[in-house]
Amino acid sequence: MTRKIQQLSESGLQVSYLEKGEGQPLVLIHGVGMNADAWYPQMDLLSRYFRVLAVDMPGHGESSGFHHAAGLKDYVRWLVLFLQTQPEQHFAVAGHSMGALITAGIAIDHPELVNHAIVMSGVFKRSNSARDAVLKRAEELASGRVRLDAPLDRWFSDQPYEQPLRQQVGGWLQQVNLDGYARAYQAFAEGDRFYSDRWNEMQCPVLVMTGELDTNSSPDMTHRMAQAAAQGQAVVVANAKHMLNLTDADRVNDEILSFLSMDTGNVIQNKAC
Repeated sequence: MTRKIQQLSESGLQVSYLEKGEGQPLVLIHGVGMNADAWYPQMDLLSRYFRVLAVDMPGHGESSGFHHAAGLKDYVRWLVLFLQTQPEQHFAVAGHSMGALITAGIAIDHPELVNHAIVMSGVFKRSNSARDAVLKRAEELASGRVRLDAPLDRWFSDQPYEQPLRQQVGGWLQQVNLDGYARAYQAFAEGDRFYSDRWNEMQCPVLVMTGELDTNSSPDMTHRMAQAAAQGQAVVVANAKHMLNLTDADRVNDEILSFLSMDTGNVIQNKAC
C-alpha cells in the first residue's frame, strides 16, 4: 500500500490518498471524522482485483481543507477535480456516511465519470427532528463544545469483538483536524437536501447498503434510495450498526465484489486463479 499526494491546480488543495492493487479503479471515500485508513479491510481484499484509491476528505487525514464554508457540492467538486488527475476516465466510487453523499452527488452530476456507485450508511430525506439534531451537533463542533467520541455508541454495539474496532475509531476521532471535521459535518448535516429528489437521474448501477441497527442511516432510507434509482439494489446487513465496513467487513466485501462483478466478472475470475 502506497500513500500518495496529489495537488489540485484549480482549488489549490492537496489530496492525500492510499493506493493499492492494479486494474480498473475503485475510489473509496470515508465519513466525517475518519480518514482513508478506515477502509483497510476493503483495501486488503479488493486490491486483488482493482486499483483501489482511498482518499482523505478535505481537512481529514493528510489532505488540506477548505478555507471557506463548504457545502456538499464543494466536496463533490473536490472529488471531480481529483478524479480528473487520474489516468482513467471511468471509476467505481464507494462512499461511507458523508462519503455516501459525495458518491451519490458525483454519480448524479457527473455520470460520465462514474460507472458504479456504492452508497454505504447514507442518509436520505431526514425527518425535521433528525435534521435538527444533526445541525445542533454541527453547531457544537463549530464552537468546540462537543465530545469527539460521542458518536461511538451509535456506531458500535456492545459485542466484545467490536471493542478493538471501537477503540481504533475513537483514536482516529481524537486525531482529526477540528476545523476540517466541523466544516465536513456542516455539509453532512445539510447534504441530504441536495440530491434526494434527483436519484432518478442516476444512470449507473448503484448498491445501497446499511446496517439493520443503524438508526440514522436506516434500512428504510436504504430501500427508498435503491427504489428511486433506475438500477438500484438494497442490502441491509443483519445486526450491524453504522461502521459496518469495519465490523462486518467480510459481508461488505462480498457484496461489493458481487456488485462490481456484474461488468468485471472475468477480470475477478482471472485474477483469482
